[in-house]
Amino acid sequence: MGAKGVLATHCVILYLLQMVALSSEEFTVAGLTGPVLAPLGGNLELSCQLSPPQNAQHMEIRWFRNLYTQPVHLYRNGKDLHGETISKYVERTELLKDDIGKGKVTLKIFNVSASDDGPYHCIFKDGQFYEEHIIEVKVTVTSSDIQILMHPPNTKGVMLECHSGGWFPLPHMEWRDSKGEVIPATSKSHSQDINKLFNVKMVLFIEAYYHRNVTCCFRNLLTHQEESISIVLSDELFSWRRVWITILSLIACVLIAFLLTSCVQQYPIFGKYSKGLCPWKKSAMLFMISMFAIGGVNLILYQRQRVPVSDPHFELDTLWVEDISVVLCVLIVFIIKLISFIYFRLKGNYERNASKKIWFM
Repeated sequence: MGAKGVLATHCVILYLLQMVALSSEEFTVAGLTGPVLAPLGGNLELSCQLSPPQNAQHMEIRWFRNLYTQPVHLYRNGKDLHGETISKYVERTELLKDDIGKGKVTLKIFNVSASDDGPYHCIFKDGQFYEEHIIEVKVTVTSSDIQILMHPPNTKGVMLECHSGGWFPLPHMEWRDSKGEVIPATSKSHSQDINKLFNVKMVLFIEAYYHRNVTCCFRNLLTHQEESISIVLSDELFSWRRVWITILSLIACVLIAFLLTSCVQQYPIFGKYSKGLCPWKKSAMLFMISMFAIGGVNLILYQRQRVPVSDPHFELDTLWVEDISVVLCVLIVFIIKLISFIYFRLKGNYERNASKKIWFM
């Protein structure tokens, strides 16, 4: 073989070595493509793989959350560098390297918290060349701690509050009737505690004439797991309204009977005063008109909604209307009794004085 042949052979070998070196630098990183569900408090494993498979022991392998601002775990020069990870991941991560010779590593996170939710970047770096893969993690937890708080019923209805805590992510909330149909909630609200878990509240206002069984439901949108609690509302819940109306009616009837009886005693139907006009008839009519006026005012106040049901002051506003109604009724009764007492007291004094004058004459 001549010099030219040897030179050509060396050029071919050098070209092939460059191609091999170049191909060894070019790779991609593969891993899970769909979201990974991670139960709260459990352990999470995230794997990524070089393609084509090759030894990654000499490479830098970095796991991070948001670019390089939230490092999770770092492997460099054949060692795990825990000192470069942020505090919330210290002693909570481990890089499993059983298959690192084939380009596969697995990040293990212990005691998953709600703050671990989100994307994770896996990056392999060989010299100046690097590639990454992103895995989406969805932390999930479902709570069975559900309570229904029933406010004291008022003239308009009853307010129900459904509370639950310890959810992640934010659950779907709805009220349902006995047929399973959704009842529009009056209001919904939520907050997060120091562990980023959601505490939720759902309010429902049921009008007094519309009684039924209602169920408070919360559903985890990731696992589709549902938790619920039911409450039975019966007519007996609002029986106090009928009792209150009955008591007021009895008071009105007793007062009217008392006034009419006093009138008949003072002005008998058959006698020399039979043609006289009973002044207590006017009082009785005035009392009845007053009672009807109070009823009309109360009806207007009940029907007129000054504060929307979703407003936190709605219950206070309704109780104010009830208190005003009770005060008006008590005032009417007190005034009628006072007038009756004063009238009979003055009339008795007048009759005694008149009899004394007749006796002295």
